[in-house]
Amino acid sequence: QVQLVESGGGLVQPGGSLKLSCAATGSSISINAVGWYRQVPGSRRELVAQTSRDGSTRYADFVKGRFTISRDNAKNTVYLQMDSLNPEDTAVYYCNLDLSVKVGPGILSEYDDWGQGTQVTVSS
Repeated sequence: QVQLVESGGGLVQPGGSLKLSCAATGSSISINAVGWYRQVPGSRRELVAQTSRDGSTRYADFVKGRFTISRDNAKNTVYLQMDSLNPEDTAVYYCNLDLSVKVGPGILSEYDDWGQGTQVTVSS
């Protein structure tokens, strides 16, 4: 069974940096696409950054130039490097992975799954 484990959130001062991680634990996993989202209480979950199946990457306007999405396929881990953080970036951050999991000889299960979320608080 595949689980997504997020880490890296915390409290940081304005202008600081954090690096979030999202690890897919299990065997025979391929990560096809990656999305990072965030949500504040009372608001909808919003897209922060994503890498699609074709390898293209896009960022929300409010994080362009400050956040960078990356991945380590050998570790089945994806990252979100967040720089120049400001108080408006305070939210719970979630990863969403589009996965292919080998469940039997020649049999792939494809689905997307969410991490448990990690709190990012930007405050002085």
